[in-house]
Amino acid sequence: VQLQASGGGLVLAGGSLRLSCVASGLTFSTYAMGWFRQAPGKEREFVASISRTGYETYYADSVKGRFVISRDSAKISVYLQMDGLKPEDTAVYYCAARRSYYLASEMNENDYWGQGTQVTVSS
Repeated sequence: VQLQASGGGLVLAGGSLRLSCVASGLTFSTYAMGWFRQAPGKEREFVASISRTGYETYYADSVKGRFVISRDSAKISVYLQMDGLKPEDTAVYYCAARRSYYLASEMNENDYWGQGTQVTVSS
């Protein structure tokens, strides 16, 4: 199984980025997908998830109203649209997959991880 994340970069505060994660080697429809992030010196934290059907989404309080997660079965991909970015959003963002209806908010309960993509927001 591979999760290939992309779309990170450097952006000014208030700007937008769209992260993408392409999955391979798994039956996409049986996996919940999502994103975590890890800032320097901090633990990896949950950002957003989407159920395997795509009907349910969940967000960390810190990103609600600014980030939107979506999935496209035809492209075997999950996306994270990030608007209104803040300097505190700066982190490496990781794509995650779990063979279940829901992604786990606890990192160790998820099955697969991507390599991470750096997001830097300058003030």
